[in-house]
Amino acid sequence: MLNTFPDLLTYGLLAPLILRVALGLIMINLGSLKARSEKERWEGLFGLIGLHPVKWFVKIFALVEIVGGLLLLAGAYTQIVALVFILITLSELILEWYEPALVKRNLPFYFLLFAISVSLLFSGAGAFAFDLHL
Repeated sequence: MLNTFPDLLTYGLLAPLILRVALGLIMINLGSLKARSEKERWEGLFGLIGLHPVKWFVKIFALVEIVGGLLLLAGAYTQIVALVFILITLSELILEWYEPALVKRNLPFYFLLFAISVSLLFSGAGAFAFDLHL
């Protein structure tokens, strides 16, 4: 079957760029929320699952999300950051599945972040990135 808009395939490298920027901005926002307004909720969550000291885990978790989001915006180490975000979003997805009251967001939100991360792992950084296409 013929493609409906074959001329748009020329801009195929823009799709990973859009996904990368969207995921980067969302993860920066989530990391800043974990560091500020949702700090107590995440400390309680980490205490429930047995990660101690909880204050350090919340700070590290927030820092990883913020730094990873900034790296995605720059297009640096995209596949490594995507792999880290796959692990983070998969763990949050599992936590939300088993205990919906612990995490503030819902399953489709974490599944969408997981799907974007997997897509970036397979597709790479796209256009306007420091990562090179080989």
